[in-house]
Amino acid sequence: MYQQMIFVNLAVNDVDVSRKFFSELGYTINAQFSDENCASVVISDTIVAMLLNKQRYADFTKKEIADSTKTSEVLLCLSAESREKVDELVDRAIAAGGSASGETQDHGVMYGRAFDDPDGHTWEVMWMDPSMVQS
Repeated sequence: MYQQMIFVNLAVNDVDVSRKFFSELGYTINAQFSDENCASVVISDTIVAMLLNKQRYADFTKKEIADSTKTSEVLLCLSAESREKVDELVDRAIAAGGSASGETQDHGVMYGRAFDDPDGHTWEVMWMDPSMVQS
């Protein structure tokens, strides 16, 4: 069965810094789709973050590229399998050079934290009690 994928394209200041940051979070870099202008970060079988330097990113849009340290252009949210995995990923991101973003959200059946990557993109990490998800 076909599974639709998402390729999140983000403008970054330094591809090498971004490649190192996401590698330290435990994600792999797909060398086939990476070069000096882009790092293809495999988040899951269906989620890939394409981290492009601003010159390469500009090849895909006529719009002004947002300064993600000052402007929120997108909020990215990743699921986690437990509260502990939320904390583990966010703590690793902070240790790797990211920064905490916002307050911890604890609603009992939902738990989340967020971090900003070195370019200021906000990544939320969220766990939801599986018994709350209806099929």
